[in-house]
Amino acid sequence: MVKMESFFFMAALLSTGLSVLFYLWQVAALRWHRAVLVAGAASDAASTVPAAGYRPWGSGRFAAMMAVNGLLFLSLSIIGRGVATGHGPFSNMYEFSVALAWGVIAATLYFQWHYRTAAVSAVAMPVALAFLVYAYTLPSRPLPLVPALQQSLLLTLHVAVAMIAYGVFAIGFGSAVLYLAQRRGSIPWLPSPAVLDDMGYRSVIIGFPFMTLVLLLGALWADVAWGRYWSWDPKETSTLVTWLLYGGYVHARVLRGWRGSRSAVLLILGFAAVVFTYMGNYFFSGLHAYK
Repeated sequence: MVKMESFFFMAALLSTGLSVLFYLWQVAALRWHRAVLVAGAASDAASTVPAAGYRPWGSGRFAAMMAVNGLLFLSLSIIGRGVATGHGPFSNMYEFSVALAWGVIAATLYFQWHYRTAAVSAVAMPVALAFLVYAYTLPSRPLPLVPALQQSLLLTLHVAVAMIAYGVFAIGFGSAVLYLAQRRGSIPWLPSPAVLDDMGYRSVIIGFPFMTLVLLLGALWADVAWGRYWSWDPKETSTLVTWLLYGGYVHARVLRGWRGSRSAVLLILGFAAVVFTYMGNYFFSGLHAYK
């Protein structure tokens, strides 16, 4: 079963890599098409060039197909490893990385389908690929669980909601990056600033409740494993800061009316906090200092 898990992981890595290449190829093709029309003084025709955000199943269909394959193979890899080890993907950084890549790809496909846009996928899918490449460099051999990780039901739920929250937040990051590039609406092959701004907001509306569950389930697990709900462990604190950043985004958006560049900057800072928390095992001491 472990060998099958490794095979599925490599298939997922290859599929995700091909998906990234196809997404970038689509972006390059749209830019080239626009440049040719502009160079030919075909301004009227140029204004009708379909934006990358509204033809996901055209030139980007191969990218989407490879992303679906990557999600399928990652699912099989996680299931196979779970059968072999008897627990969810939470015992080491290899398993965390695979789980987070799954979350990013699933969120990417959902938002691409919902918004009929492949543009943000060209930013989010490289994030998933980075997680998988990083996982490839790590030891993958299953090891016995440390005592703190043996409360598998709560911990499985804790990691499952983190997969969803972090995956959706990656979409918010991608939409924020593209918004800052497109805030004046000067890039015709990207979705409009309004679409990108709305996508970032929706990503937080979906992800923030799951991030709240990450904290709550983590506290319940900590009480079972260590006898206290909260210990101000560095990684716990970093997770709380991440939650506060996204909570601040919701507050600023809903009550203060923040839109545009300020909201985009908050989304980028929030995802930077996600990555910092995820990598915390390497530079945090304390209860979460396992690798």
